Amino acid sequence: MNLLFSIDDRFYRQLITVLYSLTLNSPENEINVYVITTPEFSHASELKQACHQLKMAFHQVIIPTDAFADAPVTDRYPKTIYYRLLAHQYLPADLHRILYLDADLLCINDLTHFYQMDLAGYMYASAIHTNLTNTTDVINKLRLQNFDADGYYNSGVLLMNLDEIRQKIKPTDIFDYIQEHILLLPDQDVLNALYGKYIRTVPDQLYNFDTRNLRVYEAISTGQWNLNWVMEHTVFLHFCGRQKPWLATTNRGKFTALYKNYFKLANRLG
Repeated sequence: MNLLFSIDDRFYRQLITVLYSLTLNSPENEINVYVITTPEFSHASELKQACHQLKMAFHQVIIPTDAFADAPVTDRYPKTIYYRLLAHQYLPADLHRILYLDADLLCINDLTHFYQMDLAGYMYASAIHTNLTNTTDVINKLRLQNFDADGYYNSGVLLMNLDEIRQKIKPTDIFDYIQEHILLLPDQDVLNALYGKYIRTVPDQLYNFDTRNLRVYEAISTGQWNLNWVMEHTVFLHFCGRQKPWLATTNRGKFTALYKNYFKLANRLG
């Protein structure tokens, strides 16, 4: 199993927490961890030590300073927006599949079934976050003109078919699109606009559960997707939004205490 992350110095402890949760809840897998960083990243040794303790293989993928020299870069569109979209250029050529994860996640059930799903003909598998109406999806389709896509995909959990990606993604397409459009969430907008029709939709209540919206999930499922159901079935909790659970000031939300406990235990490793 190959996992991909992209972080800077602010998030290495959160990444260790994700890895710890993966080890507890997907224990049978042999895991390779690929972490995209800049040359300035200073916590590679801590990550390597944590991976060693968790019996994972750590691989640092350093993006050269002159990478994306031809790409449009501004305060609004920093170089980091290209990392997950063009990661295939820097990953080993013999990798065929990898799972990108944001660092603000917890894995609370086995991800093996998700990781092994059939991606024939697809570039990615991803989830569309549930809402009570489809207004947001309609607005995003109008904004991005991607009417062939099922909806607006969240890129925090992104299973990648690297063989398809290498065939279809051209960096100039991405650079041109960014120069020609005003984007709200740059990398996510590009993913949806250019490649949304090549994404296999997976249920977010299982694979990208927005922890802010437990009541919404309960309402949509007429009470089925409650807290007990989530703890039994959901693979990834995604702590979206500004109130991150590792912050000392965050003490609300059904899943905050769970995260803080994982965070405390995981960071005894690194």
